[in-house]
Amino acid sequence: MLLTISHITKSYGDQAVLSDVSFVLNPGRHVGLVGANGAGKSTLLKIVAGEVKADAGEVAWMGGITTGYLPQALTFWGNHTLAQLLDSAAGNLSELAATMRRLEARMAAADSNLDQVVAEYGRVVERFERQGGYDLDYRIDMVLDGLGLTGVDRTRVVSTLSGGEKVRANLAALLLTGPDVLLLDEPTNHLDPNTLAWLEEYLAGYAGGLLIVSHDRHFLNRTVHEILEIDEHSHQARLYTGDYDAYAAAKVQERVRWEAEYAAQQEEIADLRAAIKGKSRQVAHNRPARDSDKFLKHFKRERIDTAVARNVQSAEERLRRIEADPIPRPPERLKINPEFDPLELAGRFPLSTQGLCKVYGDRLLFRDVTFSLAPRSRVVITGANGTGKSTLLKIVAGLQTADQGEVIRAASVRLGYLDQEQERLVQTGTLIDAYREDLSGHWEEHKAELMGYGLFAWPELLKPVVSLSIGQKRKLQIAQLIAQRANLLLLDEPTNHISFDVLEEFEQALLEFPGPILAISHDRRFIQRFAQEVWELRESTLFRA
Repeated sequence: MLLTISHITKSYGDQAVLSDVSFVLNPGRHVGLVGANGAGKSTLLKIVAGEVKADAGEVAWMGGITTGYLPQALTFWGNHTLAQLLDSAAGNLSELAATMRRLEARMAAADSNLDQVVAEYGRVVERFERQGGYDLDYRIDMVLDGLGLTGVDRTRVVSTLSGGEKVRANLAALLLTGPDVLLLDEPTNHLDPNTLAWLEEYLAGYAGGLLIVSHDRHFLNRTVHEILEIDEHSHQARLYTGDYDAYAAAKVQERVRWEAEYAAQQEEIADLRAAIKGKSRQVAHNRPARDSDKFLKHFKRERIDTAVARNVQSAEERLRRIEADPIPRPPERLKINPEFDPLELAGRFPLSTQGLCKVYGDRLLFRDVTFSLAPRSRVVITGANGTGKSTLLKIVAGLQTADQGEVIRAASVRLGYLDQEQERLVQTGTLIDAYREDLSGHWEEHKAELMGYGLFAWPELLKPVVSLSIGQKRKLQIAQLIAQRANLLLLDEPTNHISFDVLEEFEQALLEFPGPILAISHDRRFIQRFAQEVWELRESTLFRA
């Protein structure tokens, strides 16, 4: 066993993050760490890496194990150049190479301590070979090329690189160390498709142990053998064997069993209540004996009454035990039901744009963006960060104005908009206050939905919005989107910040939605499952496939 986690518990103030978490990482095993944002994934990784101390529990490593840790947020860069960072990661092999050259020079000069110099040279060469010194240049070139850093000047100070380049430079350094265990927190951030594909292949073949926090389902399918899920409500962990698809299938079966067990228990409760009511009536309404042997009849009746009373008492006790700890009602399946007849949009374009153009300062974001959405359109817009995708969606939603062009909406269109940065989410009051904000006068008909879909438990409704995790705020946005009864949806990175169980439900609800949807996404799994058309925004132009 490379790593053993035993009964880890961690809280921040009165907020529990991890509760009695235990698991084992065996040699060669790759584990994906999943759960809602704020569920404690990064905290657990920091505890394993020794960055944070647990309140209780133990982290035990096998003797002599080396580890490498890539945090999600990198804050310290120092004044190292890229070359120095890579050399340090590779065990300062350049220093060993320089030492070898000096010793070779002393041997060539017939140093008076030749035997001692030869012995030292042998030790240095052995260490240089063991650390892969002779193929170091090849390994550095391979990793830099794979991570898209070939064109970066190695004499540049790392702190001067772009945000994405910094992350990739540190990932390159980490991979070059070749530790026994890699701890990676969202390593796919800031990676383009080619780089991501290379990293997936590299990690899939990694001989050491991996513990990876990731929201990328396709990445998990390619790289891990097990999924460790941290539940956002219990804060406990459960291990599932297999990749992401196996985990998703297991969660579906859990839901099926839950529904069956709940239905069986509800049927038993109904039977017990009926039996208690019927048998109690039987005891209370036994009629007097009519035959001549009143004593014998009375005796038999007393025995029957006693037996019935025992059965009633047994049924009541069973009912009390069930009601003391009942199986909770499974949440309803997520549905986004618009308030419109789909036939109203048939044969028309519910939404179209004509010649949209937007400039910020002296930078052109996009020009001449023209498109139409059909009544059942499923369109995903892709593109690099900063190309203007979110700005375009805000213009279509009517939240920003274009410098040129127009957005045309049919009179029957009712827009639902999900923003990526949660800018439109009310930050004052409680969760339930924020939910009611857009429902003016319609609160009563929607209040059951807030908990009915399993997005929140009752105690969470009274939490201040500012104290919610980013994942809880995302679920609140989804609840608001459902309550709006929109018939055309604009979604900016809809799969971000939510646990996979909610995500799978939300995706299914979107697939079943009868109106048009225009979404922005970089999620390969979502695009593959959802998109009928994929458009790309690049070089200030919207390219339509």
